[in-house]
Amino acid sequence: MSRRAAFRAGLVLLVPLLLFVLLAYGIPFFGVVEWSVTEPTFGFTQYVRLTQDPLVLSVFVRTFRICAVVTVCAVVGAYAIAYLWVRGTPLQRNIAEFCILVPFWISVLTRAFGWLALLSSRGLINTWLQSIGFVSEPLTLVRNEFGVIVGMTHFLLPYAVFPIASAMRNLDDRVLMAARGLGARRSRVFWTVFVPMTASGVLGAALIVFVFALGFFVTPAILGGGRSVMIAELVYLRMFQSIDWGLGAAMSVALLLIVGLLAALMFRFLKPAGLVR
Repeated sequence: MSRRAAFRAGLVLLVPLLLFVLLAYGIPFFGVVEWSVTEPTFGFTQYVRLTQDPLVLSVFVRTFRICAVVTVCAVVGAYAIAYLWVRGTPLQRNIAEFCILVPFWISVLTRAFGWLALLSSRGLINTWLQSIGFVSEPLTLVRNEFGVIVGMTHFLLPYAVFPIASAMRNLDDRVLMAARGLGARRSRVFWTVFVPMTASGVLGAALIVFVFALGFFVTPAILGGGRSVMIAELVYLRMFQSIDWGLGAAMSVALLLIVGLLAALMFRFLKPAGLVR
């Protein structure tokens, strides 16, 4: 089969996928864009409000702050798990793989309520800390940013493992052996050779986690208790409680543009097709 014929066959196979994306995502998105410039009147008033409304600005700042912290925590934890999964003993690999895959079998709602049961004032953690006399009063671990960060990190950590593990598997062990042969200690080989050579996986994992975290709704709503509102939750409140469809749509469009920009950066600089080999 010639290259031109193969290209045409690929286009034919892509048509159903493109139609599905257009019907399921494209048309609704353009509807949201229309709301953002027509509700309540035609114009870009709602986008101006995004830059002037103190509440909206504070929620955007909080969202990016929480997403940044979650990204750092998830990537650091994922790096340690990926290292055991790729370079550990057979037992360590099996345990790491079990810990990576099991969370995918549990829904986000179940995980959020599980953390609520653990972190609430009468939860298992506070009850245990009080029983051993470590604290006299329950710690405030939920209905704040801490609880949101814990729940989001737990959910997103497995997603960060895969690009990091892929980068580790593609690493040429001969480079590490050469560094060891030149007299470098294991710790120096790790920090000056191993970590820099897996930096593409780390950056890819960071972008994936950050993009996913921007659109979180269920976990912040449950563990934040309305006190750590993020963008997705504020969009819901504007759409279904305040009936401010124009501003809610404008926030949705702005968030989607930010996510699209981050995804474009990932495809431009990280070449995700190479991360999943």
